Amino acid sequence: MIQQIYPSPTHSFQYELNKDLQFAAAHFVPHSEAGVCQQVHGHTYFVNITIAADELDDSGFLVNFKDIKTLIHNRFDHRILNEDSLFSNDHANDFPTSEVLARKVYEIIQQYLDTRKNAPKCLQIFLRETPTSYVIYRPKEARGS
Repeated sequence: MIQQIYPSPTHSFQYELNKDLQFAAAHFVPHSEAGVCQQVHGHTYFVNITIAADELDDSGFLVNFKDIKTLIHNRFDHRILNEDSLFSNDHANDFPTSEVLARKVYEIIQQYLDTRKNAPKCLQIFLRETPTSYVIYRPKEARGS
Protein backbone atom coordinates (compact mmCIF):
# COMPACT_ATOMS: atom_id res chain seq x y z
CA MET A 1 0.00 0.00 0.00
CA ILE A 2 1.20 3.45 -0.83
CA GLN A 3 2.19 5.37 2.29
CA GLN A 4 0.94 8.89 1.97
CA ILE A 5 -0.34 11.84 3.93
CA TYR A 6 -3.79 12.66 2.59
CA PRO A 7 -5.45 16.08 2.55
CA SER A 8 -7.53 16.28 5.70
CA PRO A 9 -11.07 17.65 5.72
CA THR A 10 -11.90 20.23 8.37
CA HIS A 11 -14.42 19.03 10.94
CA SER A 12 -15.36 19.30 14.60
CA PHE A 13 -15.90 15.60 15.38
CA GLN A 14 -13.97 14.01 18.27
CA TYR A 15 -12.91 10.88 16.38
CA GLU A 16 -11.58 10.45 12.87
CA LEU A 17 -10.86 7.10 11.21
CA ASN A 18 -8.99 6.61 7.95
CA LYS A 19 -9.04 3.34 6.03
CA ASP A 20 -6.69 2.68 3.11
CA LEU A 21 -7.48 -0.05 0.63
CA GLN A 22 -6.81 -0.99 -2.96
CA PHE A 23 -8.56 -2.91 -5.69
CA ALA A 24 -7.89 -3.75 -9.32
CA ALA A 25 -10.65 -2.94 -11.79
CA ALA A 26 -11.18 -2.23 -15.47
CA HIS A 27 -13.38 0.41 -17.06
CA PHE A 28 -13.92 2.54 -20.11
CA VAL A 29 -15.33 6.03 -20.45
CA PRO A 30 -18.13 6.01 -23.04
CA HIS A 31 -17.63 9.51 -24.44
CA SER A 32 -15.90 10.75 -27.58
CA GLU A 33 -13.78 13.27 -25.63
CA ALA A 34 -12.32 10.52 -23.41
CA GLY A 35 -9.65 9.74 -26.01
CA VAL A 36 -7.85 6.44 -25.36
CA CYS A 37 -9.93 6.01 -22.18
CA GLN A 38 -12.82 4.99 -24.45
CA GLN A 39 -11.05 1.62 -24.67
CA VAL A 40 -11.32 -0.95 -21.90
CA HIS A 41 -8.31 -0.61 -19.61
CA GLY A 42 -7.49 -1.28 -15.98
CA HIS A 43 -6.06 0.37 -12.89
CA THR A 44 -5.02 -0.55 -9.40
CA TYR A 45 -7.06 1.96 -7.46
CA PHE A 46 -5.89 3.18 -4.06
CA VAL A 47 -8.62 4.56 -1.82
CA ASN A 48 -8.48 6.38 1.49
CA ILE A 49 -11.81 6.72 3.29
CA THR A 50 -12.19 9.29 6.09
CA ILE A 51 -14.98 8.72 8.63
CA ALA A 52 -15.71 10.76 11.75
CA ALA A 53 -18.13 10.89 14.68
CA ASP A 54 -18.39 11.99 18.28
CA GLU A 55 -19.36 8.58 19.69
CA LEU A 56 -17.93 5.07 19.48
CA ASP A 57 -20.12 2.01 18.95
CA ASP A 58 -20.82 -0.70 21.56
CA SER A 59 -17.56 -2.49 20.66
CA GLY A 60 -15.44 0.65 21.11
CA PHE A 61 -15.02 1.26 17.39
CA LEU A 62 -15.95 4.29 15.38
CA VAL A 63 -16.62 1.67 12.69
CA ASN A 64 -14.97 -1.69 12.10
CA PHE A 65 -12.17 -1.41 9.49
CA LYS A 66 -13.12 -4.86 8.17
CA ASP A 67 -16.65 -3.71 7.32
CA ILE A 68 -15.35 -0.82 5.23
CA LYS A 69 -12.94 -3.05 3.31
CA THR A 70 -15.65 -5.64 2.68
CA LEU A 71 -18.08 -3.05 1.30
CA ILE A 72 -15.64 -1.68 -1.28
CA HIS A 73 -13.09 -4.38 -2.04
CA ASN A 74 -15.64 -7.18 -2.48
CA ARG A 75 -17.75 -5.05 -4.80
CA PHE A 76 -15.09 -3.64 -7.12
CA ASP A 77 -11.97 -5.85 -7.04
CA HIS A 78 -11.29 -7.61 -10.35
CA ARG A 79 -14.47 -6.25 -11.94
CA ILE A 80 -15.37 -4.18 -14.96
CA LEU A 81 -16.85 -1.05 -13.44
CA ASN A 82 -19.12 -0.38 -16.43
CA GLU A 83 -20.96 -3.63 -15.63
CA ASP A 84 -21.83 -2.56 -12.07
CA SER A 85 -25.39 -1.28 -11.60
CA LEU A 86 -24.03 1.89 -9.98
CA PHE A 87 -22.69 3.09 -13.32
CA SER A 88 -24.32 4.01 -16.60
CA ASN A 89 -22.98 4.32 -20.12
CA ASP A 90 -25.72 6.88 -20.90
CA HIS A 91 -25.28 9.65 -18.30
CA ALA A 92 -22.01 11.53 -17.63
CA ASN A 93 -22.75 11.77 -13.89
CA ASP A 94 -22.69 7.97 -13.80
CA PHE A 95 -19.77 7.17 -16.15
CA PRO A 96 -17.11 5.14 -14.28
CA THR A 97 -14.58 8.00 -14.14
CA SER A 98 -12.42 8.46 -11.06
CA GLU A 99 -14.59 11.39 -9.96
CA VAL A 100 -17.78 9.36 -10.20
CA LEU A 101 -16.18 6.28 -8.64
CA ALA A 102 -15.10 8.38 -5.63
CA ARG A 103 -18.69 9.63 -5.23
CA LYS A 104 -20.10 6.10 -5.55
CA VAL A 105 -17.65 4.80 -2.92
CA TYR A 106 -18.88 7.61 -0.64
CA GLU A 107 -22.53 6.65 -1.28
CA ILE A 108 -21.87 2.97 -0.45
CA ILE A 109 -20.01 3.86 2.73
CA GLN A 110 -22.49 6.48 3.93
CA GLN A 111 -25.46 4.18 3.29
CA TYR A 112 -23.80 1.65 5.62
CA LEU A 113 -22.90 4.32 8.19
CA ASP A 114 -26.52 5.52 8.25
CA THR A 115 -27.43 2.18 9.86
CA ARG A 116 -25.02 2.72 12.79
CA LYS A 117 -26.31 3.96 16.17
CA ASN A 118 -23.25 6.17 16.75
CA ALA A 119 -24.05 8.19 13.57
CA PRO A 120 -20.62 8.30 11.87
CA LYS A 121 -20.20 10.41 8.73
CA CYS A 122 -18.01 9.81 5.71
CA LEU A 123 -16.13 13.08 5.26
CA GLN A 124 -13.83 12.34 2.36
CA ILE A 125 -12.92 9.83 -0.31
CA PHE A 126 -9.41 10.09 -1.72
CA LEU A 127 -9.11 7.92 -4.83
CA ARG A 128 -5.84 7.45 -6.71
CA GLU A 129 -6.21 6.03 -10.23
CA THR A 130 -2.54 6.18 -11.22
CA PRO A 131 0.68 7.18 -9.44
CA THR A 132 0.22 10.73 -10.77
CA SER A 133 -3.58 11.20 -10.78
CA TYR A 134 -6.12 11.29 -7.97
CA VAL A 135 -9.46 12.82 -7.04
CA ILE A 136 -11.02 13.82 -3.74
CA TYR A 137 -14.74 13.70 -3.08
CA ARG A 138 -16.10 15.61 -0.07
CA PRO A 139 -19.87 15.63 0.42
CA LYS A 140 -21.13 19.04 1.44
CA GLU A 141 -23.56 17.73 4.07
CA ALA A 142 -20.93 15.72 6.00
CA ARG A 143 -18.47 18.49 6.82
CA GLY A 144 -19.34 18.56 10.52
CA SER A 145 -18.08 22.06 11.21
